[in-house]
Amino acid sequence: MPVPILKQGDFLIASIQSALSDTALVQLRDDLVEQAGRFRARGVIIDVTALNVLDSFSCRVLRTVAQTLRLRGARTLVVGIQPEVALSMAQLGLSLEGAETALDLGEGLAHFRRTEGDSDHGE
Repeated sequence: MPVPILKQGDFLIASIQSALSDTALVQLRDDLVEQAGRFRARGVIIDVTALNVLDSFSCRVLRTVAQTLRLRGARTLVVGIQPEVALSMAQLGLSLEGAETALDLGEGLAHFRRTEGDSDHGE
């Protein structure tokens, strides 16, 4: 089942509701990059609140999304990482380099709106 991607102003929001197969993660990556270009999104928020695991492949896909979107002029924000997931990621040395993070979707939208002009000044 594909992850729904919603347009909210200049941003896209993808809310992952359950664990995804590697194929579904790759499809999400491709969909986000394609839609960010089509809608000229300034940022993409990926909500992982429902996930209780982010493995190395998931982290690599999210890093690739962030790097690709940055090259296309958009920022990536991952929200909703559960405390246990964050601890496991830190212990395993996994990172989301290139992606910003926020506590939840509301904080993520507020962060993007607050810092909207920052991405135009040499990020």
